[in-house]
Amino acid sequence: MTEKQTIIDAMKRNAKDNGYYLCPDQQLFSDLIDGLETNTTRYGYGSCPCRVASGAKKYDVDIICPCEYRDADVDEYGMCYCGLFVNEKIKNNPSLLGPIPERRLGEVIDVALAAAEKKTSTLKEITDKPLARKTTGAVTVWRCTVCGYLCARELPPPICPICKAKAERFEVFTIR
Repeated sequence: MTEKQTIIDAMKRNAKDNGYYLCPDQQLFSDLIDGLETNTTRYGYGSCPCRVASGAKKYDVDIICPCEYRDADVDEYGMCYCGLFVNEKIKNNPSLLGPIPERRLGEVIDVALAAAEKKTSTLKEITDKPLARKTTGAVTVWRCTVCGYLCARELPPPICPICKAKAERFEVFTIR
């Protein structure tokens, strides 16, 4: 099986498992799959073909397809940012496909691009923002101070998937 077919099969499964449909415009669908294949080859992960990736997975984790913004985008606009995942209304009327606003914060994009330019591996080297220290084998758990959402990852998500609070509203979660 080719890399392209593997991506198509994975996207079909993901769409079905999450109640979505894939882009009904066959040319756009093909272009998006080609972009995912290119990014997978280039970076080692399938970052969104409609966004600029840094090449550092830890800065792009929010835009690895399906991205963290997909559910909110499909709920609000009927399609994700690039149009790969759509709801039934857009599936049945492809003329509704069109641009939607970017949810990814500009600050996140700037940090990711700065990391790519400097070929650096830590946010601290790019900004003066302190990061939680990880102990060997431990995973940092982040808590949204607005709604309580918890996630385990190296950096907090750029936007809380529950309440849409920005990354700076996250704190390191510890059990006391």
